[in-house]
Amino acid sequence: MMINGAELNKFWTDIYYWLHYPHKEKVTHQVIRILQHVEKKDSIGINEVALYINVSHNTASEHVKRIIKKGYLIKERDPFDERKVILRLTDLGKEVLFHNTSLNEDKLNRILNELSNNEKETVEQALKILSERAKQCL
Repeated sequence: MMINGAELNKFWTDIYYWLHYPHKEKVTHQVIRILQHVEKKDSIGINEVALYINVSHNTASEHVKRIIKKGYLIKERDPFDERKVILRLTDLGKEVLFHNTSLNEDKLNRILNELSNNEKETVEQALKILSERAKQCL
């Protein structure tokens, strides 16, 4: 059987649905996208946020101000270019992002403990390959 994108998406959404953490904070999808972008990329500023979420600089700036007010992000001066302001996740921002995008590790470990060594290796290899290839997509 050869898997296609629709089938893989079905598997992924099933996995996420059954294994995600319960959401504690009321956070919009837009906020999570911004937090993820800051986490995954280095030296992100307002311009990069605006481009990533496809909004104007002013709109991105307003989003970021609200996220800073919630305590999820902070602004810092770029150590290599003092003129540039970069965004960083706070500890609370990291926690909120983790609980809104990650799988529940207790549930995941219970499942992994039920797998044979060959199954664990297969899962690890498949996810590692997908992760590496995903990072190459633009």
